[in-house]
Amino acid sequence: MDGSSSDVVRAWDARADHYLRLFRHELEGKPFDREVLEAFAKRVGAGGRVCDAGCGPCGHVTALLAGHGLDAFGIDLSPRCVELARSEQPGCRFEVMDQRAVTPPLDGLVSYYSLHDQPKRELPPTLTAWAAALRPGGQLLVVAKEGSGDGVIADPLGSGLRVYWAEHTADELRAAAETAGFQVDDVTVREAYDDEIPSRRIYLAATRGPLSRPGGL
Repeated sequence: MDGSSSDVVRAWDARADHYLRLFRHELEGKPFDREVLEAFAKRVGAGGRVCDAGCGPCGHVTALLAGHGLDAFGIDLSPRCVELARSEQPGCRFEVMDQRAVTPPLDGLVSYYSLHDQPKRELPPTLTAWAAALRPGGQLLVVAKEGSGDGVIADPLGSGLRVYWAEHTADELRAAAETAGFQVDDVTVREAYDDEIPSRRIYLAATRGPLSRPGGL
């Protein structure tokens, strides 16, 4: 089924090497992203247990977070992505895992473009799973491409594959986070860099509510 877990594995196992060639050093050319990730690391605090959900083949976000003193590990559904990430970042930990299956307690979770592989209808249960994995006061950072797309398209990364591609609005991300029990602290939108896919980027920072439960109950 399009956008299912097995479909994500199919697509990413096939294009992981292509993606690694394109984005191995992407954070070097993205100063705003580095600042956002560094600010997240400061909010979590040294030694905090943090998951990079959907780490991809580069493992560069996991490595950056670990470099700022966090107990960071990366997870990905694609075995090939995890294999490559382990090779790229031998000092970091990576596991094959669904991003909704991460176990508590976490002090923080980063989703760096991990939401566009699944249908938009999966956004609420995904945010609820993340809330359940985070301790009260835990930090969430979501980075996503802005838009309304939700379906199978030609891979924007140029792999030649047909892949599932979902985009979100800031209001959609905010609503899903708040319903899941997060306090949204900041939402920032930036324009694409010249060498990026031409869509705006959304950065949502949130805190796991100390008294709320997953689902906002």
